[in-house]
Amino acid sequence: TLKVLGLYFLFKGAVSWYTVDLDLPPSKRWTSVITDKKKDVRQIDLANAFVPSGRLVELVDITLPLMVNTLPNPFKDEIKGIAADSGIHLGEIILFNIFYEVFTVCTSVVAEDAKGNLFHGRNLDFGLFLGWDAKNKSWTVSEKLKPLVVNLDFKRNNQTVFKSTSFAGYVGMLTGIKPYLFSLTMNERFSLDGGYIGILEWILGKRDGMWMSFLTRSVLENATSYEEAKFHLAQTKLLAPAYFILGGNQTGQGCIITRSRVFTIDTFEIDLKLGRWYVLETNYDHWKEPLFLDDRRTPAMKCMNLTKQTNISLQTLYDVLSTKPILNKLTTYTTLMQVSKGTLESYIRDCPNPCMPW
Repeated sequence: TLKVLGLYFLFKGAVSWYTVDLDLPPSKRWTSVITDKKKDVRQIDLANAFVPSGRLVELVDITLPLMVNTLPNPFKDEIKGIAADSGIHLGEIILFNIFYEVFTVCTSVVAEDAKGNLFHGRNLDFGLFLGWDAKNKSWTVSEKLKPLVVNLDFKRNNQTVFKSTSFAGYVGMLTGIKPYLFSLTMNERFSLDGGYIGILEWILGKRDGMWMSFLTRSVLENATSYEEAKFHLAQTKLLAPAYFILGGNQTGQGCIITRSRVFTIDTFEIDLKLGRWYVLETNYDHWKEPLFLDDRRTPAMKCMNLTKQTNISLQTLYDVLSTKPILNKLTTYTTLMQVSKGTLESYIRDCPNPCMPW
């Protein structure tokens, strides 16, 4: 039945692993990654993709470098180090690191199998409206990002602190696992009081909120339990509204935290007593209908329900995330995590034609 819905799982692109040594000075932590990926990092040109006239490039190169010292540590020094290692203008590296606050569409799901094991999967979709290539039927920025996808093992004292799938040159985290404790993904939440407003406030000096991807990285690095992670994700003031999708290591530990910039609007949890063995989030409040032009939720839930709790696994979760339009032309990677085994695996994606643009 899943094949009828359009499953495509022929293309699994391997993702390379790198170590980020948290014992190194922040400016040196990314040197090995950037040295290896320098050519690909140079291909990303978000400023021209967003405003092709080149006028934004001037603004980025002149204005954004002034912003770097307003960012919290260790992120500002890591960004400076990436700019130095890559030879790319500091302003463009800053833009690369803040763009995900406002331009990401995704699908995330946490599911519990019949034995109480928790599985967490996500598709990271990025590049909407950033240059459609009509000849190749693809998004320009999405295709440029795929070579930058890396798996990261963050270590301290030569011990793994957390693992993540990310983009080379990006210091925040959108996808990660604290082995044996919790897994975490972040999806953008569209709102009139959105990320652009938060970024503008930051530039103008109002800095009482936290960057979403900096928060997720801080939680992955510092939280020591599912409940502690949940508390910080729910209580911290943000620059942009968001959905945090969190999975734990015990039965029932899976939730979607729906956030405004200031407070938590809703927490939607796995509840086996109600027959809810998974929670699934795209980019719309779960109690509202998704935009009819962008309904990835309905086919994703249909696939999950057809799979059934007794059959859920990393493989079947991958199959769900490979179903069109959950898999689409914006999808850069799929990540699968299993907390009980401490594993994270990722695949660079390609959606065979015919395929939805989003």
